[in-house]
Amino acid sequence: MSSEWIPQELLEIQGKISRGERPVTTVRELVSWFGYKRRGPWVVGWIRQALRKLGLSTVPDFDWTYLDGPITFIIHEPPGDNQSQASPTMEKESSHSADAFILTPGQPKESGAPDPTFRIGRLEIAHRRPISVSPDAPVQQAVHLMLKNDYSQLPVMTSDREVKGLFSWKAFGSRCSQGQQCTYVREAMDDSHEVSTDDSLFGAISLIQRYDCVLVRDSTNRIVGILTPYDISATFGQLAEPFLVLGEIENHIRDLIRGRFTKDELALARDPGDPTRLVGDVTDLTFGEYMRLIENPERWGKLGLQIDRVLFIKDLDEIRRIRNDVMHFDPEGIDDRDLKTLRDHVGFLQRLRKLKQEKPSRHE
Repeated sequence: MSSEWIPQELLEIQGKISRGERPVTTVRELVSWFGYKRRGPWVVGWIRQALRKLGLSTVPDFDWTYLDGPITFIIHEPPGDNQSQASPTMEKESSHSADAFILTPGQPKESGAPDPTFRIGRLEIAHRRPISVSPDAPVQQAVHLMLKNDYSQLPVMTSDREVKGLFSWKAFGSRCSQGQQCTYVREAMDDSHEVSTDDSLFGAISLIQRYDCVLVRDSTNRIVGILTPYDISATFGQLAEPFLVLGEIENHIRDLIRGRFTKDELALARDPGDPTRLVGDVTDLTFGEYMRLIENPERWGKLGLQIDRVLFIKDLDEIRRIRNDVMHFDPEGIDDRDLKTLRDHVGFLQRLRKLKQEKPSRHE
């Protein structure tokens, strides 16, 4: 993709702003204009460059908010001397509109560099509005909702911004154990704990460990989600799978190569741009160097594989692309198509290994 290219949709956004409009879309839609399904370091850079050329920015910044969250396009105005003295939450007016835009605490004042912090607001689970009960609701109502949805707790709220506490099996059970008669929710609730969509993801994990769950509040002061240990473990389980599958794929490839080449042959696969690096074993090679080693037909023959060399190398090149993306770790993970590619390839390598280990059957 040329760094000079700007999608037509973004040019139309610029036109709308010049007419005094406030165009709104989602991050996912913005990314799709550049031909992608998710954010990555390359596409984020291209989007920033395109926005900069058009004199635009987004509120909130497209790189730290939720993938399906709304973003508003505005004229980019780098903070001046007066703005630098303002509080983190300030009004910022477009020269084409009298309406104010809110700059939230975590939004970069400059869009020239990506935000390196993994923020809670980027997680899909942080944007599932929780079921809640009022403090005057009967306990049976809260119990019914928790049993029906298999929840361990419910936020006690009087509005989407006002939280009174947390009703949970722990809070209810501990009071019942001491003979308390809890008729209404307000009689069996504990203090709640909150994080902001702008807070660090890793900072929130320690709070969840301490308090079992935390409520998520967005930049408009609304409660937009609830995070529990189950949510975090499920999320990190999904994020960990690509790393683990890639590790197994590399182990299979090393196993195919190990013991079949001399040190000199392994060294020939070394990146020409890194001639001084010592290569004494297959573990000293990078993924790209595995490919360079076995793409040669003569060296390929040493593997003893009765499969198509060109297709195998093509598959490895796709794995290498996905690997590069995975190693840039993003809380959004990789898309389903890439994950399926990894699963299919590790299954293929597992079958190859099993077939090679089987002894030939004897025929009388």
